[in-house]
Amino acid sequence: MNRKKLQKLTDSLTKNCKHFNKFEVKCLINLFYNLVGDVTERQGLAVGLDRNAFRNILHVTFGMTDDMIMDRVFREFDKDNDGCITVSEWVYGLSVFLRGTLEEKMKYCFDVFDLNGDGFISKEEMFHMLKDSLLKQPSEEDPDEGIKDLVEITLKKMDHDHDGKLSFADYEQAVREETLLLEAFGPCLPDPKSQKEFEAQVFKDPNEFNEV
Repeated sequence: MNRKKLQKLTDSLTKNCKHFNKFEVKCLINLFYNLVGDVTERQGLAVGLDRNAFRNILHVTFGMTDDMIMDRVFREFDKDNDGCITVSEWVYGLSVFLRGTLEEKMKYCFDVFDLNGDGFISKEEMFHMLKDSLLKQPSEEDPDEGIKDLVEITLKKMDHDHDGKLSFADYEQAVREETLLLEAFGPCLPDPKSQKEFEAQVFKDPNEFNEV
C-alpha cells in the first residue's frame, strides 16, 4: 500500500475509532498487512484474515483455546459475515476487544455467547459453552449432570425475570452487580497480561511514524 493510501486509510479509521489514536491505528494497519502477507487486492476479493488465520492470532497471542468461543469472536469481528476480516473490521474489533468500555464489552460478550443470534442466551447455549470451556475432569459421575447443575446455578444468579433464559437486560444487570460475570460462559476477551504484551509489541517506535 502506498503512503498516500495508507495515510487516507489511517485518517478514516482514526476518525471512527474511539479507543485508538492515529499512531496506534497506523500500527494496527501495518500489523494487519504483515499478517495477511503481501497480497494485492484481486478483482472482487477483499484482502483479509480468514477464520484460521484469525483463530491462530487468538490462540497464539491471546492464549485462547476454546474452539467454539474463538469461532464466535471471529464472527463478532467479521461484521459483514463474509468469512474474512478486513482492515477496518480488524481495527474496530480490536478497539472493543482491547480497550472497550464496560458497556461495549457487555454487548460484545453477550453477542459472542448468544450462539444462534436470537437475542437470548438459552440453557442449551450455556450448556454447550460451559461444557466446552470446563476442563474435562475424570470422575465416576456423569460430567453432563455437573454442567446442568452449573447452568441452573448460573440462571438462578443471572435470570432476573425468571423466564429460563438470559436476555441482554438480565445479563447487563448481573454483570453490573458482579463484573466477573462478564465472561461467565467462556473467555472471549484478552487477559490483562496478554493485552499489555500485545499493545507493547505493536504500539512501539513512534519515531518511525513522525510524519503523522
